[in-house]
Order: sequence, then C-alpha cells, then structure tokens
Amino acid sequence: MNSYSKTLLRFSAVFAFIGAFLGSHMAGAGGYEFRTVHAHLLVVGWLTLFAWAVYYKLFTPANKLLATFHVFTAIIGSIGLTVGMWLYYLKPFDIPEPFITVFFIVGGSILLLSFLFFLILTFTRTED
Repeated sequence: MNSYSKTLLRFSAVFAFIGAFLGSHMAGAGGYEFRTVHAHLLVVGWLTLFAWAVYYKLFTPANKLLATFHVFTAIIGSIGLTVGMWLYYLKPFDIPEPFITVFFIVGGSILLLSFLFFLILTFTRTED
C-alpha cells in the first residue's frame, strides 16, 4: 500500500472511531448537541478520506507534489473543520468568538482546497 493511501486510511479510521463514539454517546445520553460534528466527522473525516485512500490505492498520480498537497490539506482541513465546528457550536471553552469563527472558516477553506486538488488530480495523468 502506498504512503498516501495508508496515511488517508489511518486517518479515516481515527475519524470513524471518533464519529461512531460521538454517535454512541449521543444515543446513550439522549442529547443531540454533537449531531453536526458527528455527521461531519463521519462524512468528511471517515468517508471522504477513505474514498481518497482507495483512489491512491488504485491510481498513482504523476504529479507527486499536488498529491502531497492534497493529502496534507485533506487531513489538516478535516481536523480544522470538525474541531472548529465543535468549538463554534458547543463553545466548550471560554475562547473569544472571533478566534473560533476564523478557526472554523480556515479549517473549512483548507478542506475546500483539498477538494480542488483532488478535482485537478482526477483530470491529470497517472503513472502506469
């Protein structure tokens, strides 16, 4: 398994566990405060990173730099978006609102860049 695929697969497993844990916690507690974070952990963190891990298992992009940027922005953006979402919606700490908003937006923007890099990768040459 190539390093891009393995890295994304491992991070997807971490996101899957955290997302499933939050879902279990919400069901047991009867409170659904984490529903938005839970959904994004599973969709962006688990499913998307897993799908990209499969892509890198099936294809080897010729543009290694773009692939590297894609993988790093995928991981950083997924963490940034979900942590920013958690801070924004649940406000677990006494952190200034502007900082939380910027953190949330930057995390989502980095993830959006990752999707753009993936789009470009799918239209570029792959090694045989």
